[in-house]
Amino acid sequence: MTSDAATGTRTPRTSIPRLIGRLALGAFLLFAGISHLAWNREAFLAQVPTWLPLEGDFVVVASGLVEIALGLSLLLLARRKVQVGWVVALFFLAIFPGNISQFVTATDSFGLDSDLSRGIRLLFQPVLVAWALWSTGAWRAWRARRAA
Repeated sequence: MTSDAATGTRTPRTSIPRLIGRLALGAFLLFAGISHLAWNREAFLAQVPTWLPLEGDFVVVASGLVEIALGLSLLLLARRKVQVGWVVALFFLAIFPGNISQFVTATDSFGLDSDLSRGIRLLFQPVLVAWALWSTGAWRAWRARRAA
């Protein structure tokens, strides 16, 4: 058992599958963030909703930097994993309108060139939220705190 200073509760040690899940998600976010700034910049720009009152390139760069920071946090801040998990889940919720916009406007990007492929992608956003909450123990810590 380990003690969680943020919640004041004792939580079980992280399981190997959760650890692997957290590290994989961190690597995924780090890679995605770097790709925002390098080779996939145009593809990400196509996903920025036109109604957003910010310049598209700023959104792509800023979200890339946030993804890099979140990826590094998942990889390096094991003691803060619960808090990082909530922030990552909120980030995935915050970028969901871009995915919806891509579907509604039928914008081709990342090889998503049909309504079916763009619709399937929408279904994976809740999976990413769940992955962040499960792999960091954030959901488990929230349930334990409510039970206490």
